[in-house]
Amino acid sequence: MAAKQKILIVDDDTNIAELISLYLTKECYETKMVHDGESALKELQYFQPNLILLDLMLPGMDGYQVCREVRTKSQVPIIMLSAKGEVFDKVLGLELGADDYIVKPFDTKELVARVKANLRRCQQMIPMETPKSTDAKIVEYPDLIVNQSNYSVVYQGRNVEMPPKELELLYFLASSPNQVFTREQLLDHIWGYEYIGDTRTVDVHIKRLREKIKDHPRWSLSTVWGIGYKFETR
Repeated sequence: MAAKQKILIVDDDTNIAELISLYLTKECYETKMVHDGESALKELQYFQPNLILLDLMLPGMDGYQVCREVRTKSQVPIIMLSAKGEVFDKVLGLELGADDYIVKPFDTKELVARVKANLRRCQQMIPMETPKSTDAKIVEYPDLIVNQSNYSVVYQGRNVEMPPKELELLYFLASSPNQVFTREQLLDHIWGYEYIGDTRTVDVHIKRLREKIKDHPRWSLSTVWGIGYKFETR
């Protein structure tokens, strides 16, 4: 029997934390609750979660700081939870490395669906035992190899760490060079139905990709003003 996937719930509201834990336990996940940022960082090492549900408003170290610290140690998926629904708050959370953002109050069914979606993407990062498969999803350019089969990126001869959605976005654009995609098309393909309308998510991930993958004389991640983005080759 496969081991249960582990979810770390970080929320100073014990009622909300227990409610989330109850629903996730029903879905056969193993959960652990902590109520402050320092405890969350300790459990990152000891509990070794497959995903973190991270409240933004925590005593002492807030969710933004926790997210930043986690990202220096791990690429574990992070879903931020917050009563702050402003675009600025969402963008900041995503820029610091969160994979998803849910505004309180939330529907528990939606939360569970988001958890499953993020874990599904993360599971795809595990290399298959048949690396020579003809179905391998790999695109290669000068100084850049993007392999979606084993979720790896090699840039200028070195491996580049990036969360699943960043890699999927890069692969999708690079596999259709010079084709322009609207933000809505990218949202639909990479994030699915639940993100429709939240186009700033795409902008944030493109920004993060550009910080890791600089433009090359032969290719670049280009903005098509008023429309969207393309992987441009020269």
